[in-house]
Amino acid sequence: MENLLSLAFDGLSSYDGPKVRKGLRQVEGLLAQICLSSPAKTRSPTADDESTRRGAGGKSLADLSDDPAFREFFKLQEGFEWNVAMRLINTLDRLMGKGTDGQNDLLILNSLDLIQGVLLLHPPSKALFSREQNMNLLLDLLEPVNCPAIQSATLLTLVTALIDTPTNTRTFEALDGLLTVTSLFKSRSTAREVKLKLVEFLYFYLMPEVASVPRASATALHQRSPNKLAASTAAADASHARGRAGSESADTLTTEEKQELLGRHLSNVEDLVRDLRTCTPFGGVVC
Repeated sequence: MENLLSLAFDGLSSYDGPKVRKGLRQVEGLLAQICLSSPAKTRSPTADDESTRRGAGGKSLADLSDDPAFREFFKLQEGFEWNVAMRLINTLDRLMGKGTDGQNDLLILNSLDLIQGVLLLHPPSKALFSREQNMNLLLDLLEPVNCPAIQSATLLTLVTALIDTPTNTRTFEALDGLLTVTSLFKSRSTAREVKLKLVEFLYFYLMPEVASVPRASATALHQRSPNKLAASTAAADASHARGRAGSESADTLTTEEKQELLGRHLSNVEDLVRDLRTCTPFGGVVC
């Protein structure tokens, strides 16, 4: 697996569009192979395995915990050298500096999709978005200069980075993320499909938070049973610093507290909160 990641990282670090595209495809093939491989497969995925993902059925996180390839991937993500999310964020940063054109926009969209996938497979990598520099990348992609497809994909990536990670939400708020989102929502030039995504994001943001589960060490993860590994990875949070001193729950906000923050930028927050409590969007799941 290290060899495949090394080849992919070479492409991701390039300034040449076709090489970046190849690196993104190699990462996509790796993630797809991990998610779609049969339980009996014990070898690490290779670049040739990308085509085998078509037509195969997906697996749940509990199933993935029994897969040696997933275990190997998860272990590699715990270190600096092989962390895929960090490489994708760096690639996204370089792509954003190249201006806007059709081909570059497609690479940005692909990068955002892969960041979402990596954060779902390895939740501790969400800690990267507690850094202001990385969170600012997502906020910059919400600017009106970007196409609606990029804005919509960025909102999904933002949700993935914030869910179950209050520390990242505090970073988002500190960087005036609420102002960015509400300004985009109120702008007449914002596409209708983007406004629908923005409404969904606001519902998500207003949901009450729960304290993140502290990230277990790699050694502890490998000492657990496969079923416990799946539960742990789904709830893990790799944040190493808290915005406030004291207990871990001190960094979480209630719906009422978030309503007050959002109300500084939007006038009809009470209606959103009422809908949140009566219609239970997202199946009533508390984030």
